[in-house]
Amino acid sequence: MTSSQNKPISAGSQDNSATAPCEAGGRHGSAYRIADVVEVHPARCDEVPVLLSSPHSGRHYEPELCDQTMQPHLLLRRSEDAYVDQLIETAPDWGAMTVSALFPRVFVDVNRARWELDPDMFRERLPDYVDTQSPRALSGLGVVPRIAADGRPLYRSRLRFSEVERRIAQYYTPYHDTLTQELERLKNRFGFVILLDVHSMPSRSARGLDFVLGDRHGQSCSPELVSACETLLRAREFVTVRNTPYAGGHTTEAYGRPDQGVHVLQLEINRGLYLDENQVVMRSVATRFCDEFPNFIKDFCQFDWTQHLSSY
Repeated sequence: MTSSQNKPISAGSQDNSATAPCEAGGRHGSAYRIADVVEVHPARCDEVPVLLSSPHSGRHYEPELCDQTMQPHLLLRRSEDAYVDQLIETAPDWGAMTVSALFPRVFVDVNRARWELDPDMFRERLPDYVDTQSPRALSGLGVVPRIAADGRPLYRSRLRFSEVERRIAQYYTPYHDTLTQELERLKNRFGFVILLDVHSMPSRSARGLDFVLGDRHGQSCSPELVSACETLLRAREFVTVRNTPYAGGHTTEAYGRPDQGVHVLQLEINRGLYLDENQVVMRSVATRFCDEFPNFIKDFCQFDWTQHLSSY
């Protein structure tokens, strides 16, 4: 990552000075974009060992990608974890940083392995290093998906493998390079780091749940982290479960190394709490979720993780 690739952006007009601990002398950072595909919001006050990621909320649809698909724009947007980047935007006020993909998951899904692909999508035989047998690839939901969220095919014709190579280089690699570098930086500074990988799930999948905490059944983070997150959510009367129906994707699998001080927890939010799922717009009427989730973000970022995780 070079400075020429990082473009500063407006941090927004929201004034959190009345509630956030960003006093003079704190560590402040300006938001920036990397190659126009990843958006980073550093801590706006004293930094904590917490990073929140939003891999599936991207909504910048390149015309050249849209021209390849046979589905209308609204249907494509229903595959998004829509506006999750906005749900976590207060985290830097409490010392955490956020990393968000700006591109839509229907064209590149960064919560998949780099070469996890459905062979039925392509005109030619794929290289031997491509994983064509994973359950996600076989279902059409690889790093470049074959189908939309509702199962409809995305493309009019089969793709060339060179198109996937281009997307990997342009979108996938900058996102994961950023995540890797920032996790390493935070771990080197604090001795450990927490990645909260934030997603949203269709309300029909949630079945009355508010949140699903995914730690790959105890493999991607310490049990203390899961328990503390669960306690913070339940204290605000949210209904939570662990690992069902979402135990974690590629991010928890690839980065979660609790024995090495890297703790990764996937957080799935019921979209029905904040979104008109058919029109993919934020609900116009304020809900309890809108009031309470920012408070959870504050509590999570300001929790004394050092006491619980520094010697894990």
